[in-house]
Amino acid sequence: MLASLSIRDVVLIERLDLNFGPGLSVLTGETGAGKSILLDSLGLALGMRAEAGLVRAGQAQASVAAMFQPPEGHPAYAVLTEQGLDAEEALVLRRVVQADGRSRAFVNDQPVGVALLRRLAATLVEVQGQHDQVGLADPATHASLVDAFGALEPARSKVAARFRSWRDAEAALEAAEQAVAAALRDEEWLRHSVQELDELAPEDGEEERLAQERQTLQQSERRNEAIAAALSELQPRDRRSANPAAALRAASRALERLPAPNESAQPALAALGAAQDALAEAEQLLERLAVDAMPDPRRLEVLEDRLFGLRSAARKHGIAVVELPQHLADLRERLAALDAGTGRVMALQAARQEAREAYLAAAMALTEARRVSASKLEKALAKELPPLKLDRARVTVEIVPRDENGWNADGMDRVTLLVATNPGQAPGQLVKIASGGELSRLMLALKVVLARGSPVPTLVFDEVDAGIGGATAAAVGERLARVAERLQVLVVTHSPQVAARGAQHLQVSKSVKGASAETRVMPLGAAERREEIARMLAGETVTEAARAAAASLLEGTS
Repeated sequence: MLASLSIRDVVLIERLDLNFGPGLSVLTGETGAGKSILLDSLGLALGMRAEAGLVRAGQAQASVAAMFQPPEGHPAYAVLTEQGLDAEEALVLRRVVQADGRSRAFVNDQPVGVALLRRLAATLVEVQGQHDQVGLADPATHASLVDAFGALEPARSKVAARFRSWRDAEAALEAAEQAVAAALRDEEWLRHSVQELDELAPEDGEEERLAQERQTLQQSERRNEAIAAALSELQPRDRRSANPAAALRAASRALERLPAPNESAQPALAALGAAQDALAEAEQLLERLAVDAMPDPRRLEVLEDRLFGLRSAARKHGIAVVELPQHLADLRERLAALDAGTGRVMALQAARQEAREAYLAAAMALTEARRVSASKLEKALAKELPPLKLDRARVTVEIVPRDENGWNADGMDRVTLLVATNPGQAPGQLVKIASGGELSRLMLALKVVLARGSPVPTLVFDEVDAGIGGATAAAVGERLARVAERLQVLVVTHSPQVAARGAQHLQVSKSVKGASAETRVMPLGAAERREEIARMLAGETVTEAARAAAASLLEGTS
């Protein structure tokens, strides 16, 4: 319910804090006192249009905060969760309007868009006013009203679930058909690419491995050159070049020709022999190194060709070489999907048809249930309208089938409440046929006959008693009190019969000081309330007879 309303610098209101309780709250006051300003202020907090003219003269901004206390499980909490907002026990909708007309919206002090504010407000408050009717005047709400009256929520939920399943099946079929169509367009290219890549057979990490091997082979060439150079020094092919081994042998032979015995030459001969042995060993080691390091003369060429093939294929497909194996797998998968695509499309077509038929069955059952509910609703309203001075009015519920393009989660029907306010008059849309007061009373009658609780916990009526009095006003008050047994009801009224029914009575007045005026709102106690109702009965001059009549009204409603 609406727990409180705080208003700052809105037109004639400088500062106002109001608390509301459950049941029926009535707001009364003389014409021009500012009752409409209160409703405009509430409308700001509910996301209605903001205008610069609402800011109190001389002030930079106006602000309104409405605090609600929704019951557990209320739809507002689902909206908050969906939007990632904190779901607290109290829900505060706040609006700030600048003097230039710009506005900002807040939910629990978190900035939000005005659209979200309106969406939340629609779950919390229903306003039925003289000029800006919300709810009954909107044909989009009529199906839900008929469904609520007939307790058709389970059937309605079933239709919504079947509709989602149908749409999901449609989307799956469309995606499969698009995939097959795309694959068919690319079939020749796909098969050629798969064959080409299959022949290439790229492997994971192959490019890096080949590059490393190529680098090793290129380094081997330089190594072999160094070994060959070392061997050429020891084994020169040019006879003119010095041969170390021959030089050592020649030196040994020369020493051996010395006259014997010549023991002094033995160390030199031993050294020359050791040098020859070391030189022979060095040659042997170098020759072995040369053999071991000798690369396959074609390996480097093979590596170069392989790397070129891999990189060429990668460029052709616009990817990196490392992605080639996965790309080949993807292309194979697309080919497999193409080969299996026709069968999958046929299966999805059957699934879509099955989902459509399930939706049709549920929607047709809902349509029949709605017709029964509509007939009962028409009869129930026909009993409620005469006491509300709408005895000539006739409300009918029109249920017409939509084209298939218009089928939705609410069913296959367009449900519209139509009214004829005079005999012989063709029924028409409520907002076009009924006046503001008539529309408000029609809404009241509808709320009375809706035996089950409304998802919207707070109703606001602006002068639902306009143009009526006496027994009709008493009937309006009695019905407002009945509705207020289930919901919180706020009503702006000029009728003492309606005001006497209130569980809470707020008096709106305007005081003028010099060149400025200010609207005030005061909760009334028992004595003050009797005096206010007497004023409403008598006018400017309150008589004892009016006070006695006011007391009688209050006693009759207690």
